[in-house]
Amino acid sequence: MTTSSSSSPNSSQDIPKGIPYRPLFLTLAMQTLATMAAFSAPTLAPAIVGDLQVDGNMIGYFVSTVYGIGIFSALLSPDFILKYGAVRVGQFVMLGTVAMLAIGGSDGITGLAICAVVLGVGYGATAPVSTHLLIPRTRPNVLNLVFSIRQIGVPLGGVLGALMLPVLAVSFGWRIAFYVQIIPSILLIAYLQLYRATWDADRKPDHKLFKFESLRPLYLLRDSKLMRILALASFSYAGIQLCFIGFMTVHLTTKTGLNLVMAGQALAFYQIAGVASRPLWGLLADKYISAIRLLGLLGFVMALAALAAGQFSDIWSIWAILPVCAIAGATASGFTGIAYGAYAYYGGKYRTEATALGSSAMFTGVLILPTIFGLIVGDLGAYWESYSILAVIAVATGTMLVTVKIPSPESSD
Repeated sequence: MTTSSSSSPNSSQDIPKGIPYRPLFLTLAMQTLATMAAFSAPTLAPAIVGDLQVDGNMIGYFVSTVYGIGIFSALLSPDFILKYGAVRVGQFVMLGTVAMLAIGGSDGITGLAICAVVLGVGYGATAPVSTHLLIPRTRPNVLNLVFSIRQIGVPLGGVLGALMLPVLAVSFGWRIAFYVQIIPSILLIAYLQLYRATWDADRKPDHKLFKFESLRPLYLLRDSKLMRILALASFSYAGIQLCFIGFMTVHLTTKTGLNLVMAGQALAFYQIAGVASRPLWGLLADKYISAIRLLGLLGFVMALAALAAGQFSDIWSIWAILPVCAIAGATASGFTGIAYGAYAYYGGKYRTEATALGSSAMFTGVLILPTIFGLIVGDLGAYWESYSILAVIAVATGTMLVTVKIPSPESSD
């Protein structure tokens, strides 16, 4: 996807030069607010558990429910975008976010379970909506940068939630921490309405839902070798990302002697590297190397970081641990922007459906790989075996990405 790549389906002269700031801002805001809502229950878990007197493990299922349902909502969302338009579906995503926050803050554990389902129904559509709005307004020479910036919404939502929600919960109660998030979500729904007539002009009101087109993301998986490899990479890399995030603090406090504060700083280093690297990878993929090849190289570096993490012990200093965390974050967390850019670019006229496939694959990896990782650690009591398996997966995936034949985007039409 360098500037020397063959022409894109979006090469018409009416596409503005540079970055499409308005749709980028709105889709970034949508992703940030939806992600912040998704992580509200885990972030506020101590307060919720203490108030409702429930098993804390039940709160742990919240994000799993959101992503589990998101697998299916991602696959089905292009069908609704085709009929109602991306803006309207984006408004539905935010309406689901509002409903989730209202239900979650007004009831007990049953309400939390229901609101996780409600949010999951819309959450999978965030990336397909963004692709549908951004691609027609983005020049190919900044496509990966634009998608990388938009994808910052995921860690940004997590960071904002971690910083703001506990403070609100301590000052006003955890329910208020849910309710406060409703305000910006409603404002975004109203703001999106200003552009509905223009940006949804390509919608097809007569389109019949749940017919042939509803399975288009799966047909792409069947018909395109590149899409199969991209889906496998999304599954693998996203799963590895959550393995690092989910087990890093426990690993460091039990195996290296770091206290919880220092382990948390190492995790923060990981997250910061994941955020800072995304625009960098986007720039590289736009100017010097295709996103497919760059994804493959990131897999190799990811594998090295996993192998190093598996060797953490009490002889490792914090100054040796932090670079490993940064490299892991830059690769296992930083890949998502150029991955979505690759789906959108090589998906051709089915770019929205290709992005939906990518989201579904990522959500599936998030659910499956950390579970397997945890089972291995629990059975064997050591981390190096689990991290070694992650390294093998990353190398195998990276090898496929650097060797696969890359078609021109027109061949996907």
